[in-house]
Amino acid sequence: MISASGKRPTAIIVDDEPHLCAFLKRQLTSCWPELDILAEANNGPDALRLIGELHPDVAFLDIRMPGIDGLDLASRVGTLCHVVFVTAYDQYAMQAFENAAVDYLLKPVALERLNKTVNRLKSQLSSVPPDLSPLIAKLSEQIRPQKQYLQWLQVSSHNDIELIPVDEVEFFQASDKYTLVVTRNTERIMRKSLKELEEELDPERFWRVHRNAIVRVAAIARISRDFRGHHVLHLHQGGRTLAVGRNYSHLFRQMRLKPSPLRPNTPTHRSATGHPVDP
Repeated sequence: MISASGKRPTAIIVDDEPHLCAFLKRQLTSCWPELDILAEANNGPDALRLIGELHPDVAFLDIRMPGIDGLDLASRVGTLCHVVFVTAYDQYAMQAFENAAVDYLLKPVALERLNKTVNRLKSQLSSVPPDLSPLIAKLSEQIRPQKQYLQWLQVSSHNDIELIPVDEVEFFQASDKYTLVVTRNTERIMRKSLKELEEELDPERFWRVHRNAIVRVAAIARISRDFRGHHVLHLHQGGRTLAVGRNYSHLFRQMRLKPSPLRPNTPTHRSATGHPVDP
C-alpha cells in the first residue's frame, strides 16, 4: 500500500547475522512489495547512523546483538520510527509483548506471522510511534543478560603494567597499532583496538564519536560547531577538544549549537605523545 501522497513506506533491517538480514528482506519483499528497504545493518552503531541519515518509517531490530543491542537501539530511535523486534526468545516474548503497542517476530520468521505484522504496520504508519519505555524495561529484565562491562584497564607504563579505572578515562584514541588512553593527568597506551574496547565499555557511558575516538560522556563539558559546521566536543579538563566524525553527528543533531570560535588556522591540540586530539 502506497500513501495518498505517493510516498512508499520505508524500512531498515538490523541483525548481526547477514544471512538472517537477507532472509527477512526476501520475506518482506514477498508479502509487502511496496516497502522500500533502504538499508541493512549488522551492528548497533551502523544502525544508529543509518536511521539518523535515512529516517525510515520502520526498523526491524534483532534484540540480541553484541555492543548496542536491539533494546538499546529502540530506546534511542523509538520516537523516530516504528519498531518491530525480531527475537528468538519465544517464552519471554509471548509474556513481554502481551498487550504491547509494538510487534515482534520470532526467528525463524514465518511468512504467515510476518503478514500479520505487515498488516498491523500498515494501519500504524500514519500515527506517531508509541512510547517503548515500559516494554524495553520489561524485556531488559526478562531476556537481557547482565553484562559485566569493563571496569579496569591494563595499560603500558614504561616497563610496567598499570591499572586504570575506566571512570578516570577522558577518551580513547586510535593511533597506529595501539590505542591511546587519556585521563585527566596521564596518557598511556594499550594493545587493544577501539572496536574491542567499544564492545567491552558501557554504551551509556562511553560513546564512539569518530572512527578514531571513544569519549566518556561525563567528560564532555559542552558541544559546539567549527567553521565548517562540524560538531566539536569540549572536555572539562585541559581545554581538550575532540572532533565528531560525520557518521556520528546524529548523536548531537538535536542540539542547537553556536559556532565555535575556532578558525581554520587554530592549532589542533596535541597530546604529550604528539598525536592530535582532534581526529
